[in-house]
Amino acid sequence: MNARQSKGETMKPMSIGVLAIVIAAGSFAAVKWSAQTPPPPAANTVESDGSDALVEITVPQDLSANAVTGRAIFENACVACHGENAVGRDGYAPPLVHRIYEPSHHGDEAFQIAAARGVRSHHWPFGNMAPVEGLTRGDVAMVITYIRELQRANGIN
Repeated sequence: MNARQSKGETMKPMSIGVLAIVIAAGSFAAVKWSAQTPPPPAANTVESDGSDALVEITVPQDLSANAVTGRAIFENACVACHGENAVGRDGYAPPLVHRIYEPSHHGDEAFQIAAARGVRSHHWPFGNMAPVEGLTRGDVAMVITYIRELQRANGIN
C-alpha cells in the first residue's frame, strides 16, 4: 500500500470478489429452488376420477356463496396441482384438506403468502410451490373460504 492508498481502497477488489461470490451463490440457490418445483400438469391432464388423490374426503353439499366462488377460482388456478376438492395429487402437490393445513397451523395469511410469493417445501416431498399468477388477495380469500369449509366438513377445525 502506498502513501496515497487508504486501507479501504486496498479492500475494494476483495469486497467486489466476495460480493460476486455471494451473488453467484444466491443465483445458484434460486435456480436450484425453482428447479425443484415440478411444473403443473396441463389442465386437460387432470384426472377427474381421483385416482391420484392423496386423501379421501367428504364434500359438503351446502357451501356458502363465498365458498362457491372460491371453488370456481380453485378449479381454475389450483386444481391442476392440488387436485379436485383439494385432495392433493400424487407427484404434484399436497392435499389442503389435511390436518397440517388446519387454521391453527397454517393460518389464512399463510395461504395468501403461498399464492402471492410461493413457498418452500417444508411438510411434503413435492418440491417448492411457485407463486400463482393473476390472483388477487380477494380471490385467495375466497379460495381459503372454500378450503376451510372442506376442512370443517372433514373434522379439521
